[in-house]
Amino acid sequence: MTKTKTVLNIPVQALSMSETLDFIKNRIDSNQFTQHVVVNAGKIVSMQTDSALRQSVLDADMINADGMSVVWASHFLGKALPARVAGIDLMLELVKMAHKHGYRCYFFGARQEVVEKVVDIFRNEYSSDIIAGYRNGYFKEDEEEQIAKDISASGANMLFVAMSSPKKEIFVNKYKKLMKVPFVMGVGGSFDVVAGVTKRAPKWMQEIGLEWFYRFVQEPGRMWKRYLVGNSKFILLVLKSRFKKQNE
Repeated sequence: MTKTKTVLNIPVQALSMSETLDFIKNRIDSNQFTQHVVVNAGKIVSMQTDSALRQSVLDADMINADGMSVVWASHFLGKALPARVAGIDLMLELVKMAHKHGYRCYFFGARQEVVEKVVDIFRNEYSSDIIAGYRNGYFKEDEEEQIAKDISASGANMLFVAMSSPKKEIFVNKYKKLMKVPFVMGVGGSFDVVAGVTKRAPKWMQEIGLEWFYRFVQEPGRMWKRYLVGNSKFILLVLKSRFKKQNE
């Protein structure tokens, strides 16, 4: 297994983007199941009170730092991570890798028109050969098992699950043995970004850790609690961890 750094009791991969891609390719080629998740400040805060989410994250085979706040926290806590590996950037690189190496991808989540547009975009940019299948993210509990069977029957090498936390982590954790896909990754709202439904922050804002603020400005009514309250709680968690370490 790759080297990890324990940040706020979470084993996070200490890998760059290129190292992450190489590791995933090796896992797919050797048909080793890999459940991938990313953590940001909001998810780490939610994990403190949501035991199902926490367990599903910790059960994953790979955990990357999606947010710059996690990278900064790792340095502050003396467990420095080399870089941020943003979920949407990783997904885009993996789709490119699928085209290069003949892998097939299944896209699961978001609204029907969104996931269809994502598939059309990737089909036009690369080819239909990389598309194993797709499905929207709206379903009833009694449909879950059949969805997992359909994904398994598609022959996909990679599965991208575009649903919110903890829904996506819990679904993957519950059905990973049934789906039999070598690489499974939760990608949150990435389909909406690819489809152009929501805009991503400019590169300079991403690099200085203000991507959350850009999204907050776009949807203040929906995002204020997640970011303003959540970020404050995250800072407190980091400070408590630092002081606890100093007193040990």
